[in-house]
Amino acid sequence: MKLVPLGDRVVLKQLVAEETTKSGIVLPGQAKEKPQQAEVIAVGPGGVVDGKEVTMQVKVGDQVIFSKYAGTEVKLDEVEYIVVKQNDILAVVES
Repeated sequence: MKLVPLGDRVVLKQLVAEETTKSGIVLPGQAKEKPQQAEVIAVGPGGVVDGKEVTMQVKVGDQVIFSKYAGTEVKLDEVEYIVVKQNDILAVVES
């Protein structure tokens, strides 16, 4: 199966949480904070949303930072995704 976002929505796959801190302390499962960094898996077509023209500024494969409590978590084929609106994406990470 495949997720195809509508309007100005974007499907993200969250990056794996760090298992140890920079100082080497191993974190138990509950103490790990989910990272706010993710990879863009699919992008909606944009278009007119709420009466405003929306052009999509991210593309598949981009690494992005998104708002902490944004989106809806979806599990498909044992993989977890987050569907967010484009304006919930704060920045694109460039290397």
